[in-house]
Amino acid sequence: MAERKHGAAPPGTDSEIRHETWDGRDLSGEAFTRVAFIDVDLTETTNNGAVFDECTFRDVEFNASTHTDAAFLNCTFTRSSFFDATFRRCKLTGSMFDRCRFGILKVDAGNWSFVGLPGADLRGATFDGVRMREADLTGARLTGATLRRVDLSGAWLHQAKLDGCDLRGSDLSSLDPLTVDLDNAVIDVDQAVVIATNLGLDVRPVEEP
Repeated sequence: MAERKHGAAPPGTDSEIRHETWDGRDLSGEAFTRVAFIDVDLTETTNNGAVFDECTFRDVEFNASTHTDAAFLNCTFTRSSFFDATFRRCKLTGSMFDRCRFGILKVDAGNWSFVGLPGADLRGATFDGVRMREADLTGARLTGATLRRVDLSGAWLHQAKLDGCDLRGSDLSSLDPLTVDLDNAVIDVDQAVVIATNLGLDVRPVEEP
């Protein structure tokens, strides 16, 4: 089982919803606090502005669901599936993902700071314009993924696989090139300077004769 950063314990829950089929349900505007969702089918659900505060999701299907301006605050997701799920301008601050399946996850804007995704298989996922400050991506597999304009300042990236990943416009100040796989990753010129500096190189402009 993956652990939260610094070994922090997950929040407890006060109630639970088990073995429910909410396939296609509209969750817009609903609010749940410290609820455990266990073996719940949320496939193709629509969620505009719902709030889940310190909830637990175990063996939950989020496949093809769409979440807009929603919040999953300090939640825990275990063995859940997010195939073809979309999150637009959502806030997932402090949430933890453990042994989840992501498929072609799409994340557009929003705040995923302090999120735990250690060892996550995010191959082919897309994160665009997302804040992921101090996110735990230790050992995450991001081969062929897209992380465009993502704020990764302070993120944990040790042993992450970023080969073939489109990283253009993202903050790579926390990236140690010697501890990640960057083969064929796509970066911009400014990022090349950051990586060279992180390698200890002294980058200077060419002096005119």
